[in-house]
Amino acid sequence: MRIALLGGTGDIGEGLALRFARDTDHELLIGSRDPERARDAVEEYNSVLESHGATADCKGFANEMAADRADVVILSVPPYHIGDTVEAVADVLDEDTILVTPAVGMKGDEDGMHYHPPGTGSVSELVAQRAPDGVPVVGAYHNLAAGKLANIELEFDLDTLLVGDDGDAKELVRNLTNEIEGLRALDAGPLANAAEVESVTPLVINIAKHNEELHDVGVKWV
Repeated sequence: MRIALLGGTGDIGEGLALRFARDTDHELLIGSRDPERARDAVEEYNSVLESHGATADCKGFANEMAADRADVVILSVPPYHIGDTVEAVADVLDEDTILVTPAVGMKGDEDGMHYHPPGTGSVSELVAQRAPDGVPVVGAYHNLAAGKLANIELEFDLDTLLVGDDGDAKELVRNLTNEIEGLRALDAGPLANAAEVESVTPLVINIAKHNEELHDVGVKWV
């Protein structure tokens, strides 16, 4: 399977790329608006993996080219860029491509981080609204700490919640996610539940901020 990480040079993109590369045999396509930046990131990721005795099938492309080649497209871009990113690659997406979004709308003040969804109700629903008809959208990876993901020396035991209206697409993402060591995907229902799932992220950040021993805290459902 080919997995594209659009905005794959950023924090969450790096973490997911390293984990998928180390723990799975899938081909990874690192996307960026600047293809040279994507290729530089691939060199960096390969160096990290090699230093830990791992290898990967990883290439760098412009976002549109990465999306065109992929079976699963992960939108690892900030929420305020995500709508434009979807529209920029819309022409190469079809019903056989699964769009995955980990983005969460938040804003901060002196008290901490607060959930700040778009007018559609959630970022996941915004992606579904901007995506071409028939392209399935799955929300996932919202409350995973990017730094924890990118530190592949660090073992973890975490859950991520999935939302989506296409059962087959959600099941594929669930199986794909479960290939990452220490990560378990749980079904949280349709896209209509995305706001509840996304709003967990600022809560997790606030807990980490106010409890030093819980730096890079994650979520485990028992």
